[in-house]
Amino acid sequence: MTPIPLEVRAAEWQPGDRSSPLARGGNAAALVPARLPPGMLLAGPVLLLLSWEAASRLGYLSPETLTAPSQALRTGYEMVLDGSLLPHLLASAGRAYTGLFLGIVVGVLLALAAGLSRTGEALIDGLVQVKRAVPTLALIPLAIIWLGIGEAMKVFLIFTAVLIPIYINTHAALRSIDIGHVELAQTLGLSRAEFIRKVALPGALPGFFVGLRMAVSLCWTALVVLELINTQTGIGYLMNRARDWGQTDVIVVGILIYALLGLLSDAAVRRLEARVLSYRRSLGS
Repeated sequence: MTPIPLEVRAAEWQPGDRSSPLARGGNAAALVPARLPPGMLLAGPVLLLLSWEAASRLGYLSPETLTAPSQALRTGYEMVLDGSLLPHLLASAGRAYTGLFLGIVVGVLLALAAGLSRTGEALIDGLVQVKRAVPTLALIPLAIIWLGIGEAMKVFLIFTAVLIPIYINTHAALRSIDIGHVELAQTLGLSRAEFIRKVALPGALPGFFVGLRMAVSLCWTALVVLELINTQTGIGYLMNRARDWGQTDVIVVGILIYALLGLLSDAAVRRLEARVLSYRRSLGS
């Protein structure tokens, strides 16, 4: 049997062709892994919690070293009931989302300026690349001198952490827009504003969402450190105070809250990305 050349087989298939094996699901399992049910993604964390609980109950972990997950959940539930958790949760979320919002807005604007203008790229890109090489937490001493040790300093540092991945990925997506789309826009006589709205922004969305997921992760990472610096409210403040009193259950509650906030934020971004980019098909969709 004479094999069919690869280029011939490729030419016979067109995107969106429902007769292809992948579209029919015929031999897809042989080519790519099947998508896991949503619940299966929790298998690893659940196994870790069960092992942790078992080690605590069997005496391998003392409460003074690391409290059991069940005790941490009871402590968290009691803190919700007595109202001591909510103000700190709102304070942490306020800092994180304020810095995230500012970083998204400024990052996108800078990416547009650098991605659509050679002058803008010359003025902006080099500065952002320098900041990219400097860890955000290394700016803490300067930020304290400039802004004090209050809320402005914390929001500023979260903003600078978020700005970089938003700018880098959005700018890269803008620079990789198909030149054919640009030429078509010129042929149609689109104005600068129409080009940005109809070509540049849609073309940058995939890169923007990659940056947004990274930014959300960095947002919470920065917050964990910053809330240990002279705060009177926030999850980090609760954990710092619990450390002084040896309350490992409260510390674990704080860690679990940070983890939950990060997971929920990432899930929200992924869901938004799936809706906005629903026209794209990938191995994970």
